Amino acid sequence: MTEQTIIRILKTFIILGICLIILGHSLLAGNYLSDSMGIHGIMISAACIAVGVLFSLPTKIYLTILLMKIESDLTAQNKQS
Repeated sequence: MTEQTIIRILKTFIILGICLIILGHSLLAGNYLSDSMGIHGIMISAACIAVGVLFSLPTKIYLTILLMKIESDLTAQNKQS
C-alpha cells in the first residue's frame, strides 16, 4: 500500500470516529435512548463514544507521525538541492 492510500484510510477512520462520538453524545444529550431503554440506552450511547474514541485517537497519532516523516523527507531533499 502506498502512503497516500494509508493516509486516505486513516482519514476515513478519523471521520468515522468523530461521527460516532457525535452520535453517542447526541443520544445521551437528547435523551432518545435513555428514556425509552433506561440503562441499556446509556450503555449503547457510551459504546458509540468509546468506539469513536478508539477509531479517532490512535489514527490521529499515527497520521501525525507519518506526516512528520514525509515532511522531514521533503526538507532533506530540499537541503540537498
